[in-house]
Amino acid sequence: MELNIGILFVVIIGVAIGSVLGYLARQSIAKKQLGTAEAKVSKMIKDAEEKAESMLLEAKKKSVAILEEIKKQEKERQEHLSRQEKRIEKREELIERKTDELEREKKTLLKKAEEIKKIKKELETARSEQLRRLEKIAGFSKDEAKKVLLQITEEQNRGILAAKLMKFEQNMQEELEKKARNIMSLAMQRYAGSHASETTTSTVSISSDELKGRIIGREGRNIKVLERLTGVEIIVDDTPEAIVISGFSLMRREIARIAIEKLISDGRIHPTRIEEAVQYAKTEVNNKIKEAGEAAAYDVGVAGLDPKLIQLLGRLRFRTSYGQNVLIHSLEVAHLSSALAAELGLNVAVAKKAGLLHDIGKAIDHEVQGTHVEIGINILKKFNIDNEIISAVKSHHEDYPFETPEAMLVAAADALSASRPGARKDTIEDYLKRLEDLEKIAESFKGVEKSYAIQAGREIRIFVKPEEVDDLGAIKLARSIADKIEEELKYPGEIKVNVLRETRAVEVAR
Repeated sequence: MELNIGILFVVIIGVAIGSVLGYLARQSIAKKQLGTAEAKVSKMIKDAEEKAESMLLEAKKKSVAILEEIKKQEKERQEHLSRQEKRIEKREELIERKTDELEREKKTLLKKAEEIKKIKKELETARSEQLRRLEKIAGFSKDEAKKVLLQITEEQNRGILAAKLMKFEQNMQEELEKKARNIMSLAMQRYAGSHASETTTSTVSISSDELKGRIIGREGRNIKVLERLTGVEIIVDDTPEAIVISGFSLMRREIARIAIEKLISDGRIHPTRIEEAVQYAKTEVNNKIKEAGEAAAYDVGVAGLDPKLIQLLGRLRFRTSYGQNVLIHSLEVAHLSSALAAELGLNVAVAKKAGLLHDIGKAIDHEVQGTHVEIGINILKKFNIDNEIISAVKSHHEDYPFETPEAMLVAAADALSASRPGARKDTIEDYLKRLEDLEKIAESFKGVEKSYAIQAGREIRIFVKPEEVDDLGAIKLARSIADKIEEELKYPGEIKVNVLRETRAVEVAR
């Protein structure tokens, strides 16, 4: 029992000693760890202080450099302002000197003006005194002396005065003729602003270049149908957002333009839709022709014309003569004829109506044989136009003798409108005439349905009736047309003859 108590006592003492030793060891380890952390913190603080000091030093250097730059700029600005002030001071001094000189010159001029006034007054006084003395010596007043002097001069120089009067009259006659020519020139130029140079192309604007591919179609199908139906050349090139229509006929170009715009607005572009658009364009052009004829008759003040004659008159809007629009030319002739008739006291209504209708034959001269004068006479007779007007119309190119004064006025007005500066261009008319002759030659052959001259006359496309001309016949026809063109036309370069034969099979499913 005592042994067990001794062992327990020893164990308790051992535990106590172990606890004390563990506590002391733990305290030692904690002190070492604490020293290590403090060392790290101390190093970090030291590094931060060094970095802050380095940054502060760098900032000081930069601030010094900025201050030096600012001082330099300020110095340059001060020097510039100083130079400007010196220049301004010099200019002010110069202006002051000029002002002083002007003041001195002004005073000098005023002084001289006073002296001149004084001298002028003295001269007038001396002249009046001398005149009184002369009147007293001669026994005549001033007016009486002038009258006697003129009588003596007239008697002594009667022949010279007569020659002078004749020369004066001659000069006055020349002056009157010159004024008359000026008036005629002004009359010819009155309508100069109403014309623009006629060209052979029209432009259609499109919203994007993507539409060009749709207009061309697969393998060019759409554009070929357009060219075949309208008789013009459709040029789709690199021109941004634009398509060019080329052709010598104003009416064909207008039909093509309206058809393309219709297709673009509709969005559906294929051969069937193209045919519908072309038909719509032809209807629109016919409406425009009617409106143009009615507007022309209204503008001139000619009433009572037959609607078909109005339609023919409107067709002149799409007809040119030597580059001059025939409808506008007819309006000019009507206005000029009526003005001349009013001045001379002739029949204004006859002159005006004859001037408006004098070129009516040009509306269908490409469809009917004969000159436009003969065609016009036949048209006017068909619509029961008065003989006075027909007589005035048929003489405007002196193909027939003048039967009335109004006929002379129409011829004079036609010459005025055609001969004024810039009215006509022979080169364009010759070019268009060559294209028309080219188409007429092609259409003179049997089996030809339509023909269109394109590529500025370097190519002609001929569409034949498939039931009348077979494939072999198309080849022979191309050769025959080419031979006839070589015989009858004069042209530079070569002309390509294309004969196209198209067969369609159409059935209706019910």
